[in-house]
Amino acid sequence: MVMPAHKPTEERRKQVEQASGLGLPHDQIAALIGISDETLRKYYKTELAVGKAKASAQVAKTLFNKAVIQGDTTAMIWWTKAQMRWAETQRHENSGPEGGPQRIIYEWGEPT
Repeated sequence: MVMPAHKPTEERRKQVEQASGLGLPHDQIAALIGISDETLRKYYKTELAVGKAKASAQVAKTLFNKAVIQGDTTAMIWWTKAQMRWAETQRHENSGPEGGPQRIIYEWGEPT
């Protein structure tokens, strides 16, 4: 039996955009509206992209406001690491007694 061609409605477009913005995987969104993954991507490509972009923008706005307006240190640190590519670095140096060279002794007892 051949299924009739899918016809997107405005209500379905809104539903797909919202579900995409909430982070649902495509297969789950397709199941919600009763179509295949392939049909979802064919007819709702824009809604899938826009939903995710709108949600990401809202989260970014909230994070930015927490960092700038509220002075949230954790948000500031995350922003600098994620957006400004700042990173914490550590340098480890090993030395022997009183800062001198290390002495390596092999299993057979020969110093190097």
